[in-house]
Amino acid sequence: MNRFLTSFLGWFGWGGALGQHSGQQSGAPSSALIEGSSNIGPDGAMQLSTVWSCVWLLANTIATLPFFVYTQKDGMRKLARDTMLWGILHNSPNSRMTPVEFWVAMLLNLFLRGNAYARIERRKNGEAIALWPMAADQVQMHVLDDGSIAYEYYIGGNVAVLSEDSVLHIKEIGNGNIGFARLDYMRATTTEAANAQKEASKLFANGGKPTGILMIDRVLKDDQRKAIKANFADLAEGDTSRIKLLEADMKYQQINLTPQDQQLLDTRKFTVEEICRWFSVPPVMVGHSNVTAWGSGVEQIIEGFFKSTIRPALVRIEQAVTKRVLTPAQRATLTVEISFDALLRANLKDRMEIYAKGVQNGLKTRNECRQLENDPPIKGGDELTAQTNLAPLRMLGQIQGGGNAGTSNTVAQ
Repeated sequence: MNRFLTSFLGWFGWGGALGQHSGQQSGAPSSALIEGSSNIGPDGAMQLSTVWSCVWLLANTIATLPFFVYTQKDGMRKLARDTMLWGILHNSPNSRMTPVEFWVAMLLNLFLRGNAYARIERRKNGEAIALWPMAADQVQMHVLDDGSIAYEYYIGGNVAVLSEDSVLHIKEIGNGNIGFARLDYMRATTTEAANAQKEASKLFANGGKPTGILMIDRVLKDDQRKAIKANFADLAEGDTSRIKLLEADMKYQQINLTPQDQQLLDTRKFTVEEICRWFSVPPVMVGHSNVTAWGSGVEQIIEGFFKSTIRPALVRIEQAVTKRVLTPAQRATLTVEISFDALLRANLKDRMEIYAKGVQNGLKTRNECRQLENDPPIKGGDELTAQTNLAPLRMLGQIQGGGNAGTSNTVAQ
């Protein structure tokens, strides 16, 4: 019945998160899973330490990776440092921002709102010359009746209408038109985390003392009630270092749960793991103590994070830039790539062993390996060599002498 209802509503463009329709697009869920959960927005969410840490980790890890542009011809490629595209992706996206600043701004919107937008400034020939980030909360996307897309950007009391080829739009998972707004989907989790943090703050602000009632076995007059309230008000609010006395057979009865009864600490630990799950970030990487939930150690956890969380995000960005920033002519000759090598670099010992195997088997030159270590090139270091005497490939079958004992000193043709 639910599936039939969803299909029926989809005919009229009311298909929920996965539905497609013309007009204004929204990445928010059509209904709340938990009634009463509040929309705290990016400002509130970023005041939760786990949200801040997850977004900080994701945005800064990706933003600090170098963005390269290559020319490709006959199956070969080389760095296209002399192109305008290299300038805006690798050096300076616009006149105001560094690449890290630009991509951090874009990624904050992507991971919190599910969509990142940048206005593309182009030359007359269509070539991009600058990228300017736009806040996702100030952008509305519309699918027009003819299937084309228009963006409305609200800023300073004005509205700028931009065509599809003037906007770099990077989307999280969604229906293809727009990405899902992560904060709106995780509203129940952030509400729970905010409530737990609020209760903890109230508890510790009160010296960790629960509220309660004073009990006495007789009826008091109004002036006696006022006097007792004045004398014993600090029982729940006063200095915790002083000794409290109860007079005249008075008894104190606690009327609310202790932090242990409320499992407040366990709840706060759980919300850390829950928020990390929303961002696909291992809890150990944001300071959580649980390091045994995935893999055999922290190294395996980090490697898994790079491959299953960071790498898909890089591919998403590369493909969006290729499709929406490059012109058709540029796509025929240029490719863009965010270098992932820096995140996967092994330790020095392992790197040297890998380089040695590459050089000895003619897969890499010495200068290529030196470049990866930021060392200057050496003379003769551009020759590919083979393992036998490390001879240049062009001289195989011509060199004699220097072989190992029991082997021929002549390289077979």
